[in-house]
Amino acid sequence: MHQSTPQSDSSYDAKDIQVLAGLSAVRKRPAMYIGSTDAKGVHHLVYEAVDNSIDEALAGFCTNISVMMHDDGSITISDNGRGIPVDMHPKLNKTGVEVVMTKLHAGGKFDKKVYKVSGGLHGVGISVTNALSKELAVEVKRNGKVYVQKYQYGKPVTELEIKGNVDLKDTGTSVTFLPDEQIFSATEFSFDVLSSRLRELAFLNKGIKITITDERAGKSNEFQYDGGIISFVEHLNKNKNPLHKTIYANKAKNGIQFEYALQYNDGYQENVYSFANTINTYEGGTHLIGFKTALTRVMNNYVEKNKIKGMKLTSEDTREGLTAVISIKIPEPQFEGQTKTKLGNSEIKGLVDSIVNDSLGSFLEENPAVAKSIIFKCINAAHAREAAQKARELTRRKGALNHGSLPGKLADCSEKDPAKCELFIVEGDSAGGSCKQGRNREFQAVLPLKGKILNVEKARLNKIFENEEITTLVTALGTNVGEEFDIAKTRYHKLFIMTDADVDGSHIRTLLLTFFFRYMQPLIEAGYVYIAQPPLYKVAKGKAVKYVYSDDELNKLLAEIGRDDADLQRYKGLGEMNPQQLWETTMDPGNRTILQVTLQDAVEADKMFTLLMGDQVEPRRKFIEMHAKEVINLDV
Repeated sequence: MHQSTPQSDSSYDAKDIQVLAGLSAVRKRPAMYIGSTDAKGVHHLVYEAVDNSIDEALAGFCTNISVMMHDDGSITISDNGRGIPVDMHPKLNKTGVEVVMTKLHAGGKFDKKVYKVSGGLHGVGISVTNALSKELAVEVKRNGKVYVQKYQYGKPVTELEIKGNVDLKDTGTSVTFLPDEQIFSATEFSFDVLSSRLRELAFLNKGIKITITDERAGKSNEFQYDGGIISFVEHLNKNKNPLHKTIYANKAKNGIQFEYALQYNDGYQENVYSFANTINTYEGGTHLIGFKTALTRVMNNYVEKNKIKGMKLTSEDTREGLTAVISIKIPEPQFEGQTKTKLGNSEIKGLVDSIVNDSLGSFLEENPAVAKSIIFKCINAAHAREAAQKARELTRRKGALNHGSLPGKLADCSEKDPAKCELFIVEGDSAGGSCKQGRNREFQAVLPLKGKILNVEKARLNKIFENEEITTLVTALGTNVGEEFDIAKTRYHKLFIMTDADVDGSHIRTLLLTFFFRYMQPLIEAGYVYIAQPPLYKVAKGKAVKYVYSDDELNKLLAEIGRDDADLQRYKGLGEMNPQQLWETTMDPGNRTILQVTLQDAVEADKMFTLLMGDQVEPRRKFIEMHAKEVINLDV
């Protein structure tokens, strides 16, 4: 093995080691502290401030939290808690406010006398928000006075000053900050993303009032739920058909508090949310494993004890149509996983298992009518699972769902690296033909689908496997579906839904989005799903030809070039464009307009798909009536 001899002139001494003191470390390696420097990271800054307010609420001192998005891009988080201490810290010779704002891991979270349970423990505190802000101002109401201090890039630029007097009972903290655009690739706050998190916090902290206002758009939300997680489950099941009243239990053991609420509906989707210290544990963890294990055991025990005919239920069977929220509050949480959203405390699994086992078992014994409706739902799910398995095997034997044979309709690309490949899912053969001719064969594949795919909102997996258009799509993607879904096998990292700009096209697009959301959600989360935006009009004047994508754009263009002698063509469908036009306007990466499908608020997305594609007609009718005025092009 070749060893290089050390060069005498490239010395590496103690003087070369940089000591990153305090917050400069955060500015140098922000992703270590907040996960990333994209939009997610920017929102994390807000959560650190909100978590402090929530910790005050958990300790019983705060009832109102307000988030205000300002016109200049800054944001204010205020609460009516006790206010950060303003007296001098005995060892550091700084005020309590300055210590909290400038020292990492400083705060009352680590003193069990101050906060028994804290959500802020998973993070690194408001000091990180301060370090990564261009400007930050903190205002504290305490001892009948208002104290203010200002910072820039994490450093104090004023002393803590008294700015006025207030009533002794009027206490709280208010933090206003502007993220540093040198650190973040995106500094804009999303009303929807913040609303989603604040709604969760309001559900998880019964009775607390949280408001969010966006000054720029003139909109606001107020969240307050006296029913806590029971209200959360009812909110999630709002437009569904529940089989029974919400089942709820709340138990404390060894300083750990665990509560769950669950309700089955007659649909086929599972909707389980798990939280630890109010942090959404997207990746689950020991509390979720304990919950699922107990749920399956309780159902199987009931079947056995009551001698109900049926097969042994799997965990998947017991979760069909289940909506549940589980929340644990624990003094010393251990978070794992890339995004610190997986609970790792090993003792929690057994604790949750025993609580659910006892409380749910007793509930089913005491409520036989509810128990029977749930059990028969699970048994039907088991039969459907068997049928789906057979359908899956049959499909495999036919050669579908197998990399070896791709569907005949698919015009594949020659590139083999999925990161460079694009798939256009096109409505109908005529548009498919234009697409196939117009595309760049090297990296663009085309899959025409005939007619409308199955509405998966109203179907079980076995019916989905019987739908030819869906199996064709799944085969083309290579990911499989359901429990066997594997995102690593995706053959294309860009999937474009390309439909006509009419009512049928919109319906097909919604059906496809419902399928991706319900059965291939990781594709949306990874940012692989897009909506192609074909032009609505072609405008020709003299030799100049322009394509426009909306009525607004058309009016602006006509005002610019004049309406006289302008030749206007409205495209009703993709099939009306020749291959060259389709390439130039909709498929050419250098020229096209595309919309990325993102999942900013899973709860709202679930609600919307249930509303648009579910069984209940009345909520859908109301929604259409409410939004009918917003529709510009309606072809009837």
